[in-house]
Amino acid sequence: MTEFSWPIRVYYEDTDAGGVVFYANYLRFFERARTEMLRHYGFEQDQLRERENLLFVVRSVAVDYLKPARFNEQIDVSAKVIEYKKTSITFEQHITRQQDLLCTANVRIACLDADSMKPKLIPSAILQQLN
Repeated sequence: MTEFSWPIRVYYEDTDAGGVVFYANYLRFFERARTEMLRHYGFEQDQLRERENLLFVVRSVAVDYLKPARFNEQIDVSAKVIEYKKTSITFEQHITRQQDLLCTANVRIACLDADSMKPKLIPSAILQQLN
């Protein structure tokens, strides 16, 4: 499956007092890349909520922090679908700075009915694009 990559600049607000990215902010970077990946394929999350009554939510995440990202650095955040089921998608994600691998994650996203918050089938159009 195709890997999607999104460039991100590390802002001061992303860092701790030492100028290093605060560990929880890596999750925000991963979220941005997944959102931009959906957008790249023509799916806006607010429109999916309005038109399909569906939400994508994080079901589980496993993160491995390898090297720090720092203030004002340009990093790249990738997202690649490694598994999909009827109501969930698992992404493998990486954050790199040039050739350095900084952080990796496996993120499982669940598709939910926005009203009931119960699992909902992922629309086939989305699965086709992500493949």
